[in-house]
Amino acid sequence: MTTTEKAAPQSPVPVTPQRSPLQRFVTAGLAPALPGRGGSTLLRHLIWVAVGAVAVYFISYGIEPFRNYQLATVAAYLCVTVGLTMLTGMNGQLSLGHGAFMACGAYTVALMQNEFSDRNILGNWTLLVSLPLGVLVASIAGVVIGMCAARLRGPYLAGVTLAVALVVPAFTTRFASVFNADQGLSVYIAPAPAGLGPYFPPERWLAWIAIICAMVAVLLIANLVRSRFGRSFKAVRDDEVAARLCGIHVARTQVLAFVVSAACAGLGGGVLAVISSSVSPSVFGLTLSLNLLLAIVLGGLGSLFGAAWGALLLVVLPYATTELARSFEMSPGMANKLEGNLPLAIFGLTLIIVMLLAPGGIQGAFRKAGFAIRRRLHARRT
Repeated sequence: MTTTEKAAPQSPVPVTPQRSPLQRFVTAGLAPALPGRGGSTLLRHLIWVAVGAVAVYFISYGIEPFRNYQLATVAAYLCVTVGLTMLTGMNGQLSLGHGAFMACGAYTVALMQNEFSDRNILGNWTLLVSLPLGVLVASIAGVVIGMCAARLRGPYLAGVTLAVALVVPAFTTRFASVFNADQGLSVYIAPAPAGLGPYFPPERWLAWIAIICAMVAVLLIANLVRSRFGRSFKAVRDDEVAARLCGIHVARTQVLAFVVSAACAGLGGGVLAVISSSVSPSVFGLTLSLNLLLAIVLGGLGSLFGAAWGALLLVVLPYATTELARSFEMSPGMANKLEGNLPLAIFGLTLIIVMLLAPGGIQGAFRKAGFAIRRRLHARRT
């Protein structure tokens, strides 16, 4: 008798569904970062920050006090531009009111430092209290504006942030007993530590403080944009509907971006108050907010190196144009008009030229030049 053997059923081969590039991008943004990968990113950024700190340390010893003051001012603006680059270039939210967030940090630092001085609590360690408190106040303001921004788009969002920038002078005038209206406040700053020597330039010490704060801000933003939060920022910027369908909470992501950007602006405003030893509402007006936005566009929107270029332009262009105006022989009235309007005109002309010749900004032009050089070298080798 013959037996028929039945073949064992074979298990079906699993078929992996194909996903679009956008789905893979957004899903990667939702997945937690790998420990090894995140650690290597943090280590790489720490190495870059350490190299930059050493370079600035030696540079500060080789330049005169006024250049150290300019270096400190660049560092203060860098704190703001990295946050604004993350907000506008990587999350797609337009802000015309970052001067107001800088004012929050600056006035908080001024009030705290003066309170310490009145109570005879002296020393540089007070900045470890004043600066974080200024960041906290600016972050709270960022939460309020960010919750409004999560419901607005395009020109409506720009209008709200523009109104915030215009509120600062009125607010200081309304509470003149606290903020001293248009005259502003002086800021108590302790001298450099005695261990640095009796003749240590105070500008160099302030430059060190500003550089440390700027590097903390850059390190924070650099790691944030390389994390899952940064990928969520970019997903919301590219397509809000697709990001929402993939599980990203769009409103929460936008509020988080606004809060982080406002915190960086508060830190920059506090540093600016420290290095200038004074704070007044005229410094944090609408012109500053517009210049900050122009700076990140000129430097390269969406790039941290572009934020550095923008901070540098905010200091170099006004100084260069003022020196240019002083080099011409003219009447005092004409000289005053040029000193007030020429920097803004040069800034606008520079923006037009850069947008025509390099739409990606200064950093975008350098990136294209680097690609062209690598292609040419590769062609020669092959």
